[in-house]
Amino acid sequence: MADKKDMKKIAVAITGASGSIYAKLLLQKMESLSEQISELSIVISDNAKFVWKTEIGDETYGGFKGRYFTKNDFTAPFASGSAKYDALIIIPCSMGTLGRIAAGISNDLVTRGADVMLKERKKLILVIRDTPYNLVHIKNMETITLAGGIICPATPSFYSNPTTIEEVAATVVDRVIDLAGLEAGSYRWGK
Repeated sequence: MADKKDMKKIAVAITGASGSIYAKLLLQKMESLSEQISELSIVISDNAKFVWKTEIGDETYGGFKGRYFTKNDFTAPFASGSAKYDALIIIPCSMGTLGRIAAGISNDLVTRGADVMLKERKKLILVIRDTPYNLVHIKNMETITLAGGIICPATPSFYSNPTTIEEVAATVVDRVIDLAGLEAGSYRWGK
């Protein structure tokens, strides 16, 4: 069990980009790491719910442990720096969301939470999935990186020899877990 002061406050936002499997695996992994997390907040866009149903074939997005907030609920704790959240993970992150964050447009809870993470110098992890990138995407990624955010493309690794689509996707999720400062005992190169 982690010391209370070492526990993290984490927010997870799911947008309408393809890649619901990444969000599902992350939320499952967060449940198994609950002893390291003091608060878990979750926001899912309407488009994300539609994509989840299309890609995963169910509506389990609302059944994970954590506090759920609607996209327009600015009373969510991670909408303010005073709540002292450690990280916001946007997984998957649509290019529209990326663009609004890069432009400083806080028009919903996801973009407001991102703005808070950047202004408070906390971890903002954007798991982008679209490919290829156009120059606007690349410049938006540069802007967010220069502001302190982390761009983590949903690019799997294969040196752990994954054999199922879940294991392939988990290589991305394990990297996100590492970036958020959590310890999950995932595969390490050279071990």
